[in-house]
Amino acid sequence: MRNIYNNNTDKAIAITKLAHWYNDVEHLGIKNFNTIMNTIKINYNSILNYFDNRSTNASAEMKFMNSFESKLKEFE
Repeated sequence: MRNIYNNNTDKAIAITKLAHWYNDVEHLGIKNFNTIMNTIKINYNSILNYFDNRSTNASAEMKFMNSFESKLKEFE
């Protein structure tokens, strides 16, 4: 996920890569990722707005990353 943000400047490419990431995770069928999947689905446009001028909504980003990291810890 981080590579999508760090290695892409074109929003159209980022949209495609995020969609592929989402599909890959969805197909894994791991229940622990459901919260992350829902967060992405609900905030899809806001997440992708980053690529308009490479700025973020820090509070939304922090909420997403905390959720993501907690789910990864559960997975370990």
